Amino acid sequence: MDIFHQHNLNRAYDAERPWGIRVTLPPRDSFASIIGTDWARTHWYFTEAERDRALADMQRRHDYSRRGDHPTLVFEKIERRADAAA
Repeated sequence: MDIFHQHNLNRAYDAERPWGIRVTLPPRDSFASIIGTDWARTHWYFTEAERDRALADMQRRHDYSRRGDHPTLVFEKIERRADAAA
């Protein structure tokens, strides 16, 4: 059973997403002691512009952050090379 309806998609669900953002924590981050220093999350996007917009949103000060809060996440732009898949 599909979890989506094909007619609602703007583009193919399984289309290549070569532009990414890797999110990690600094090694000495207190949260890393809970979830592990090797924790990472990767987000993939269809276009470089889409990736850059998402990165800008991730890096901004969020509306519900307390005054003085400073996120410690590390964001890294990455891309899948077409020849790496071969």
